[in-house]
Amino acid sequence: MSRSPFGRSPFAALLLSATAASVLLLGGCASSRPSEEGFLARITPYRIEIVQGNVVTSEQVARVRPGLSRAQVRDILGTPLLADPFHANRWDYIFTIRRDGLPNQRRSVIVWFEGDALKTIEAPDLPSEREFVQGISLSRKQPQPRPLELTEAQVKALPAPPRRDEAAAAEPAAPARSYPPVGD
Repeated sequence: MSRSPFGRSPFAALLLSATAASVLLLGGCASSRPSEEGFLARITPYRIEIVQGNVVTSEQVARVRPGLSRAQVRDILGTPLLADPFHANRWDYIFTIRRDGLPNQRRSVIVWFEGDALKTIEAPDLPSEREFVQGISLSRKQPQPRPLELTEAQVKALPAPPRRDEAAAAEPAAPARSYPPVGD
């Protein structure tokens, strides 16, 4: 087997030159800036959606009133994200969501108890359920609802239904068939 002038086998020299050529080509690609309209500008890394905590809406908070037991509050709002053993009279409901293409959201609701009864609830600026769903929707454009009723012009454009005697005459009469008795 003959050796190349670099002191390696021909295969190693070929591999070395192929590697050097690919590094030079890729280096040239890295130095060029993709245009904003180009294909590479649309490629973005995947970012995982992170949802943590309890979603508490204004409708849920409206159902909570002072004097409810801890079990009743848990039934309405769900299990608190944080029930600190050092602060047994306080429950924290914290909700965060990070979603690609939308602003990060963070909400905090604090529930205070006196013994087993609800004393107060701190819930600043909570969205309604509909507002929450719209806030996490990636679709900025809301679809237009399809009409459930026809307009007068559409009703007039419909073909007239056939009259009963015309419909009966249009149906073909089936031939009379006689079958042998079933059984015995």
